[in-house]
Amino acid sequence: MPAETMEELVSLCKRRGFIFPGSDIYGGLQGTYDYGPLGVELKNNLKAAWWKAMVYERDDMEGLDASILTHRLVLFYSGHEATFSDPLVDNRVSKKRYRLDHLLKEQKPEVLAALSQAMGLHESDNLAALVSRLLAEPEKAALAMNSTRVVDPADGAPGDWTPPRPFNMMFKTSIGPVADEDSYGYLRPETAQGIFVNFKNVLDSTSRRLPFGIAQIGKAFRNEITPRNFIFRVREFEQMEIEYFVKPGTDEEWHERWLETRLQWWEAQGIPRQQIRVLDVPKEDLSHYSKRTFDLMYNYPTLGFEEIEGIANRSDYDLGSHTKGQAELGIQARVLENHDSTAKLAVQDPETKQWFVPFVIEPSAGVDRGVLAILAEAYTKEKLENGEERVVLRLKPHLAPIKVAVIPLAKNKEEITSYARRLKAELQALGFGRVLYEDTGNIGKAYRRHDEVGTPFCITVDYDTIGKSQDGSTTLQDTVTVRDRDTMQQERVSVKELAQYLQERLRG
Repeated sequence: MPAETMEELVSLCKRRGFIFPGSDIYGGLQGTYDYGPLGVELKNNLKAAWWKAMVYERDDMEGLDASILTHRLVLFYSGHEATFSDPLVDNRVSKKRYRLDHLLKEQKPEVLAALSQAMGLHESDNLAALVSRLLAEPEKAALAMNSTRVVDPADGAPGDWTPPRPFNMMFKTSIGPVADEDSYGYLRPETAQGIFVNFKNVLDSTSRRLPFGIAQIGKAFRNEITPRNFIFRVREFEQMEIEYFVKPGTDEEWHERWLETRLQWWEAQGIPRQQIRVLDVPKEDLSHYSKRTFDLMYNYPTLGFEEIEGIANRSDYDLGSHTKGQAELGIQARVLENHDSTAKLAVQDPETKQWFVPFVIEPSAGVDRGVLAILAEAYTKEKLENGEERVVLRLKPHLAPIKVAVIPLAKNKEEITSYARRLKAELQALGFGRVLYEDTGNIGKAYRRHDEVGTPFCITVDYDTIGKSQDGSTTLQDTVTVRDRDTMQQERVSVKELAQYLQERLRG
């Protein structure tokens, strides 16, 4: 059974070294987290699994690692300077600040109904429509929120609310030694724009033809108003993002194909389909660039169904926004007139010889949200036959932070410990992931600890291994005990056959 509450995961992550609060010894920095010894391994394994499936195993994909510092014109023409904002509101009484849509989600239905009526909306109108109306008439919105007694979630008391206003979430930074109005840029709010502005570079250097994609994994930064829910909503995060370029008219078919591809991939990481809902985002909620978007909604503990990945049909908006010579290319999306770009981001139809701007399908997943979902799904509490309870992370072997733990039965017996260390080095050289030499406690406690961090196999080196069995027999010499995490069954395996035994079971 998956984790039931977020608190269970937070406790496990800090106790076992998966994830720590950022700048913890100075009271923490809200919206930042540090990945500990096990967390960095899990995160790297997830990224490696994505790169393997999306890049290495496909013949239509190239990789990229674009700069985090971003030229301001990139984010001007992409629309981020004008539209990349969240609705912000303050409570003058509690001095707390909220994202407006999150605040409204915390209100009782009768309060929302009264607020909608005060703003001239019908009860049937959705939350997005209400937020839009409140932002359009901020002074009236403040009066309505106060008269309908919108409460502050922190104390449950009605607030004294300021007029709501848009808040741009991009981190602005000075570039170079002189800080003036022309010497600034941004920390990228998404990895996508680095792909779009490199479209021609990749096309020219690889001679790709449509359809093809560019994949990237990297950090992005958003100055969230209220970061919350552990690593679900943070200010610094990683994305696994693909921009897949297709001929206009084929985009809807490719959009559906990518939806199925991504659902299959998440299932291979241990997240069953019944835990994911596919939300076909309503038109009124679509981003400014989107023709259609599917949101994959995972059932997180405590939070319920929230987005783990978005798969957007971005039409020709992005390449159209960044290209020169827009008028001659028949761009379908509504874009800003671009006077600054030096490149024509278009391809030539080999049959008609006409130039056109490709449409883009974008599967974009959050690494951190993926880690959280995988931990939640793997987390299991079991009652054992002896009445004890064990916590086990049933991670897919290819994602496990530690693949194998090698444990000497007697840590003060040099013949056993040297054999165990030699075996650890041999297994590590096979390259299937981290192998840990473990001699920090008794064998039973070691097994429980590795169950809790998701280690698929524990290997015990004992007296039989070194040919010193209690009965004087040497028949078990050069064999070890291999314990399976999920079944807790133990099997005696020859050291000569151990590599093949593990590789067959750890293959991702």
